[in-house]
Amino acid sequence: MAVKVRVPTPLMKLTDNQSEVTAEGATISEILNNLESQFAGIKERICDENGAPRRFINIYLNEEDIRFLDGESTAVKDGDEISIIPAIAGGA
Repeated sequence: MAVKVRVPTPLMKLTDNQSEVTAEGATISEILNNLESQFAGIKERICDENGAPRRFINIYLNEEDIRFLDGESTAVKDGDEISIIPAIAGGA
């Protein structure tokens, strides 16, 4: 099943400067693996050595944080939208 993945600007150099790409899979984990097969090196920027999303990377499925769902085991269906958003720190 195909889903749309929104790619943050810092990772667009890995997706041929595309801000949105299509990936296939039944779970977030499978989507990330499919992204890696299409765009080598992207998964290591998103996930730690255990394959879990890094603490400073937020992944949303249809605008809902996967941390409040089933994490990388969250099921996806055809037509879903995934957003990868790096956390931003700072301020005064």
